[in-house]
Amino acid sequence: MSADASRPTPAGTTVAATTGRDGAAPGHVFDDAIRLVPEAPGVYRGETSAAYGNMVGPFGGITAATMLNAACLHPERLGEPVSLTVNYAGPVADGAFRVAARPVRTNRATQHWWIELSQDGVVATTATAVFAIRRETWASTEASAPPAPAPNEAERWPIERARVAWVRNYEMRFVRGAFPDPRRMPMLDDSTSLLWVRDDPPRPLDPLSLVALSDVFFPRTYLRAAQIAPAGTITITTTLHADAAMLARQGTQPVLARAQAQAFGGGFFDQASAIWGEGGAMLASSHQTVYFK
Repeated sequence: MSADASRPTPAGTTVAATTGRDGAAPGHVFDDAIRLVPEAPGVYRGETSAAYGNMVGPFGGITAATMLNAACLHPERLGEPVSLTVNYAGPVADGAFRVAARPVRTNRATQHWWIELSQDGVVATTATAVFAIRRETWASTEASAPPAPAPNEAERWPIERARVAWVRNYEMRFVRGAFPDPRRMPMLDDSTSLLWVRDDPPRPLDPLSLVALSDVFFPRTYLRAAQIAPAGTITITTTLHADAAMLARQGTQPVLARAQAQAFGGGFFDQASAIWGEGGAMLASSHQTVYFK
């Protein structure tokens, strides 16, 4: 997404805003994966990418970014995305899909969206998004970035250990809570993971890649229950705290990402996560509900 594009808003003003990725020439593997081609007003055609394959269907983060991209591409889009909730209603099969996006209400400074991904007429994923014209206000961040060594001082996680394709598209440098070795998996008292992460190859950060990064954490049960068993996100809500200027300053630098569960039971657990960038600025925070067996 271009951080310096502008677009007239329904109110007749012009705001700095992001632009989506459509059927442009192939480029970065991330942009290829989220590419959408207009098919009808507010309806786009896409296709899953083998590069972002997961245990079942595509990586949830790439699906979330694709859903947000549909709203970003819409000609009625207002301002910048500030929140996205994605509900994974069912598996997304490999192959073609359609994404329909429509603004359900547009106010002076905020806009609310309904987004739906379907295959063969069956809904697989739904989402709601909020876009807004950001304005100058009092600001404060209570959640500070945890202490961590510099990215180049943390060992890169070996991608050859990856069991799924999508992990190979990220440079991950764990400070704590790395993916456990199946040969020796002690049950831990804490499910926290802290790591430096960025797209690989490096790509300038934008709202689409930030949404995807918010879902790069492996299931917390792998650490706490000491077992690699089926698990998957049911719903995730991501708040994007970073505006276009903050994202531009971040560029291709790694972000510091932290995730921790708070309670497990009945086949579900929650996960709270946060992402910090240049100078300790909070870029995004998210909360998700995950099922496990």
